[in-house]
Amino acid sequence: MFHTRKKQIRAMGKMSKLFVIIALFSSLVLPGVAGAAPGRPVKITLDNVSVQAGQSVHVLVKFEVPDYGRIEAYNMQVEYDASALQIINITPTHGKTEIPACQTDEQGCFQSYYDNEAGWARVIWSDFTGNHRLTSTQQLFDIEIKAKSGTAAGTKQLVIDTSDSEHLSLNDSGYRFLSQLTGGTITITSGTTPVTPSPGPGSSTGGSNTTSPVVTPVPSTPVTSKGVDIYVNGQKQERSATAETATVENRVVTTVKVDNDKVLNQISDGLKTLLLPVSGTGANTVIGELNGKLIKAMENNNAELVIQTDQGAYTLPANQIRIDQISKQLGTSADLEDIVIQLTIAPGSKEEQAALTAAVKKQNNASVVASPVDFKVSATHKGVRVDIDQYSAYVERSINLPEGVDSSKITTGVVLLPDGSIVHVPTKIVQANGKYSAIINSLTNSTYALIYHPVTFDDVSNHWSRSDVQDLASRLIVQGTGENSFSPDRSITRAEFTAILLRGLGLHSTKGTEKTAFKDVQTGSWYENDVQIAVSYGLISGYADESFHPNGNIIRAEAMTIISRALDLVELEQASASETEELLSTFTDSGIVQNWAAEGIASAVKQGLVQGTNGKLMANTAISRSQTAVIVKRLLSKAGLI
Repeated sequence: MFHTRKKQIRAMGKMSKLFVIIALFSSLVLPGVAGAAPGRPVKITLDNVSVQAGQSVHVLVKFEVPDYGRIEAYNMQVEYDASALQIINITPTHGKTEIPACQTDEQGCFQSYYDNEAGWARVIWSDFTGNHRLTSTQQLFDIEIKAKSGTAAGTKQLVIDTSDSEHLSLNDSGYRFLSQLTGGTITITSGTTPVTPSPGPGSSTGGSNTTSPVVTPVPSTPVTSKGVDIYVNGQKQERSATAETATVENRVVTTVKVDNDKVLNQISDGLKTLLLPVSGTGANTVIGELNGKLIKAMENNNAELVIQTDQGAYTLPANQIRIDQISKQLGTSADLEDIVIQLTIAPGSKEEQAALTAAVKKQNNASVVASPVDFKVSATHKGVRVDIDQYSAYVERSINLPEGVDSSKITTGVVLLPDGSIVHVPTKIVQANGKYSAIINSLTNSTYALIYHPVTFDDVSNHWSRSDVQDLASRLIVQGTGENSFSPDRSITRAEFTAILLRGLGLHSTKGTEKTAFKDVQTGSWYENDVQIAVSYGLISGYADESFHPNGNIIRAEAMTIISRALDLVELEQASASETEELLSTFTDSGIVQNWAAEGIASAVKQGLVQGTNGKLMANTAISRSQTAVIVKRLLSKAGLI
């Protein structure tokens, strides 16, 4: 309540300045006193900009006034999607903010206020001298706006309702001006640079599904087309798809378009796997394309769509596309057979490669083994695209190891975040037909790469946990406490445990937009985002007094409870109520296990994640850093993620 009250006071202070200015020139800006509007409108232009999720960008607002026009006051409200955007600052490029000194200044008086919860900003200006009115073209103010971390790639619009005089008034003493608005589109990307769409829709991110207009680049070479074979339930279906290859923006792109009706006619006995193999086309970008009607049939059969390329593969369960939900997003008139679904595997951009290299250099003794690869899924209908970029279960993709690369020299796959950093994503190396590939499992679509990052710690060289600790450190899951030190027997805090588990699971953005506030989780703290992510996935909860105790040592019972909640996410079975007592009874100190922790501890025991010490669970003792590393390693291994 104390913090809320301070925010209210600050808000009232800002608003009071606006009311002062409005009172000073209400006769100029209030629509009731304005006369007829002239014919030619004032053109209001907001910059169209691109910004990475988690970063900010500047949007310049300017006027183009007709030759006869002389603006002496304006009143403007800009609205935006507060779930994705927040205003950092509004800076006048014309106008002074000091009251009352601005009344005699040649630039006039400027005031602004914004509400990032409601999603609107109010800006007003007036020339009190009567001698410095706005004419011709004039820059007005600059909005610094941030795309919130975890926001999905797509477009957002800054909106000014030009039809409502309460939202926009442009006045001279004699009349009010008509207005014409252009621009204000903010393109949000999930990589280090704005996303360049491939020929046909497809954009990547990690977040909720995002709707945006389709932009189709023009091929620089003629499109070549040929019939190709695909596989239904392992059986070859000759010429059941068409492969179209062309050069688009200096990339060779092959789009495999499935003959939807032909495949549907062939799956009366059920469809489990639809495989699109694409090789030998010379393409570095491959797109698989089919319609929503076929996806729905696959969803009803719990079928998977697989696209295999020279670069890698993508295996996507049809039910993860959620075609009915996509249809609603695209509009009630969107028939499933008219919705185009595309899976894209493409090399990362040069900018992404540069960002990856820079991020890896920040890690000691690390190197890039395989360049970044983008995995994207999208749906389009009548020029509107929905990027499908968050799943309810882990989805598998693979990156083929380049020729000559030693498979033992890969420690993990990483995902490139919007801020240019890298984080672990669950990765394992497999061999098939004499070739190696890295299998990556993730709950989102994004840009992935492979790195080598061997880590050793002096103080675990003879420790029982050495192998697991150093493996997780090489995967960027756990970190040292000093030069070549890990402090394996030191206790661990609740915030530290949460962060390690999230890194192990590859969770780096929230699920949905709902937030939970704990009174002792400080804004801007290193663990604030981790706590929000963990809450969104149902991994952690606070205490009855709305606290989380982030800096308090976590006990084994709490740690096992959190780990047990992750079992659903990685599709491992929990202990049933009937199993709980039997599983716990094998430990001599099971009598001290509290009811709230019993099933969680039993589930961890059932999956072999904890084994106890000398026949004891020691549920109420602090868990150590080494024990944490070992439990997380067992969880990931048991789930087949590493």
